[in-house]
Amino acid sequence: MYNYHYNPTDFRNAQPDTGFIANLTKAINGEYSAVTCYEQIARKAPTAEFRNIIMEIRDDELRHFHTFSRLYTSMTGTHPQPKITEPCPQTYRGGLEFGVKDEQNTVDFYRDIAESVQDPTIKNAFDLASRDEQHHAVWFLYLLTKTG
Repeated sequence: MYNYHYNPTDFRNAQPDTGFIANLTKAINGEYSAVTCYEQIARKAPTAEFRNIIMEIRDDELRHFHTFSRLYTSMTGTHPQPKITEPCPQTYRGGLEFGVKDEQNTVDFYRDIAESVQDPTIKNAFDLASRDEQHHAVWFLYLLTKTG
C-alpha cells in the first residue's frame, strides 16, 4: 500500500539486546497474527473494494513480518518461530473493530521501539512500520463507517 525506501536487510551493525529481542519477537508474532487474521476478514468483506483494501493492509503486514524476521535472524543467528498470539474475531465487523484497536496499539509499540534504539536502520524500519500501522487504523475506521 505504501512504498517506503529503506533496505530491510541492512542490519549488519545491529547488536543483540535481550529486551529488544523480546520486543522484536512480540512484533513478529503480532505481524504474523495480523496477516492471518486479515486474510480471514478479507474473505468476509461485503465488496471487492473492501476486500482489496484489507488485502493491501495484509500485504503491508506481511512486508513488516519479513523485515522483522530478517532482523531477528541477523541478530540471533536463528529463524523466528512465529505464533498467533491473538485470536481473530469470527465476524467481519468484529474483525474491523479488532483491526482498529490492534493497529493503533501497534503504532505506539513501534514508536516506542524506534525511540529506544540507536541503530538508524532499525529505528527507520520501526518508524516506517509505525506509519503504516497508523494508515491501517484509518482504513479500518473507514471500513467500519461503511459497514452497517
